[in-house]
Amino acid sequence: MYRCSRARFRRVRPREVPTRARLPRNPVFDLATPKGSGLYPSASAAPAGSAEGRGNGQAKPRLRPEAALPFPLPWNDPCTTSFSNRPRWRGPSSQEGRATGSPPESWRRRGLSMGSTPGHPNGGGIGRRDLIKRSAALGLAALPAAGFLSACASGGGAGGSKVEKGEVTKTNPLGVNGTAALEVVIFDGGFGQQYAIDAERKYNAAFPGAPKVTHKATQKIQSELQPRFNGGTPPDLIDNSGAEQMDMGVLVGKKQLADLTPLLDAPSIDDPGRKVRDTLRPGIVEMGRFDGAPVRVLYYAYTVYGVWYSRTALDRLDARYPETWDEMLALCEKAKKQGVAGWTYAGKHPYYLPFSLYPFIAKIGGREVLESIDNLEPNAWKHPAVKAAFEAYDELQRKGYVLKGTPGLDHIQSQTAWTKGRALFIPNGSWVENEAAGTMPEDFDLAVAAPSGLDASDRMPFGTLWASGGEPFIVPAKARNVEGGMEQLRIMLGEESSRNFTRQVKSLTAFDGGTDGIELTPGLESGLAALEKAGENVVNPRLPDWYVKLQKEQIGVAGLGEMMAGRLTPAEAVGRIQGFADRAAQDPSVRKYRHR
Repeated sequence: MYRCSRARFRRVRPREVPTRARLPRNPVFDLATPKGSGLYPSASAAPAGSAEGRGNGQAKPRLRPEAALPFPLPWNDPCTTSFSNRPRWRGPSSQEGRATGSPPESWRRRGLSMGSTPGHPNGGGIGRRDLIKRSAALGLAALPAAGFLSACASGGGAGGSKVEKGEVTKTNPLGVNGTAALEVVIFDGGFGQQYAIDAERKYNAAFPGAPKVTHKATQKIQSELQPRFNGGTPPDLIDNSGAEQMDMGVLVGKKQLADLTPLLDAPSIDDPGRKVRDTLRPGIVEMGRFDGAPVRVLYYAYTVYGVWYSRTALDRLDARYPETWDEMLALCEKAKKQGVAGWTYAGKHPYYLPFSLYPFIAKIGGREVLESIDNLEPNAWKHPAVKAAFEAYDELQRKGYVLKGTPGLDHIQSQTAWTKGRALFIPNGSWVENEAAGTMPEDFDLAVAAPSGLDASDRMPFGTLWASGGEPFIVPAKARNVEGGMEQLRIMLGEESSRNFTRQVKSLTAFDGGTDGIELTPGLESGLAALEKAGENVVNPRLPDWYVKLQKEQIGVAGLGEMMAGRLTPAEAVGRIQGFADRAAQDPSVRKYRHR
């Protein structure tokens, strides 16, 4: 706060303003909005006694901006500081210490208003009155989750209207504008970004009249790109992956993704006689369908999920991979006696656990159990197969077979502990061979296996595996250069780019081939062998794609994470997760998808 005296400002301590609920020091607040919008994960309220909730022994309410706004408020953005970080007129004080009088005319001309409850930690920010007035002016109360401050959310180089489509020719079947700019954003994760940069060079070679492709790699996909979606200025091609993956079910439901049918029906970059769709692995096209016929997501990587381990580590124990759960427990006990844990996992991202747990459930009860879970059917999580699988995994932590401290490890830390021989098994995807390469010993002899079976009553055979498209690429419907984004994908789905990807990151692509002439690494060779063994017994859970928030925050963190940390029993975890699924099923703001 500032007080004006003889044309000079002096800092004064903000006075307490009586309100029904005084805003916390942090510039976050709550506005009415439909629950479960899915645009953003909801932040948790500060616990009592925490740094943010401490005060007189009671927790101060920490209200959530995500519940009302489609993106985090950019308090330091010029668009908001123009009205939020201004000095406030306090006026001369009365004997009661209250501000009196009116601000000078010069202040009124500049739009500086009377002070109110501060909304910014440093005394600036949006006050309570300012918030009410600006919310009403913008229609915020009537339009929750709308594009609040969307003009400030444009960012990047993809502003403006759509580019004019180019001429369709045999060499340019999508009609790319040969002079238009192209912007690509890649998730900077286990696969890195070099494969995309190499493919972008091919795009520039094909369209020399266009500027060099604007390339960016980030791990903050949602934080950086959701505001641009809201502002109508998204990039032309996005690798929507990682912990901050945008909810594709929400994007599809809000019609924010382009229909990729023109790409799939275009001739392959290698063989003009074959359509792109005819060059893809089984299931890739079907995975991209969220709402019927149109394909709006292209899963570029083909990922084998399962239980990853070191053959060398098992050889030291004179053991082989266990095919039954009794064998798994016996091997974990043997390893424990030698100071090695049986399992570890990404404790801070416990949604990695389903990479082996979901196919385990399918093996016990049949693939229809996973389909009912995907469909959000009532009591789907209470199926006996789910209960049995949860109890088996809970037994790992109860008997001390999980590496101590695992709940506090992220994916890199858990992988590092595993590659250093502190644990035998880790649930993961085929990107792990590239992501953990820096800590993996040369003699590690990486391998992947399907989940061990429970017992002889299992409905599906040993070898039942989760394998499907991964690394989802999207072309926003409001991108400036939609044709360019699709053309970049067409190049990436060619044999040369696919082979380059496999060679660099040790993983398969959606292109059905691309391994000729490549020396297969241990993990890649093992993954192909696991696929061959599985045959038709490959499952593909869709809940992780259809309901990202439900999968990661609720099933993963609040359900499985709590159970594996010993804070929930299997029955409690099942009940909690079923409650999450039921609320999602009953929430009209959540777009629903079903197996067809």
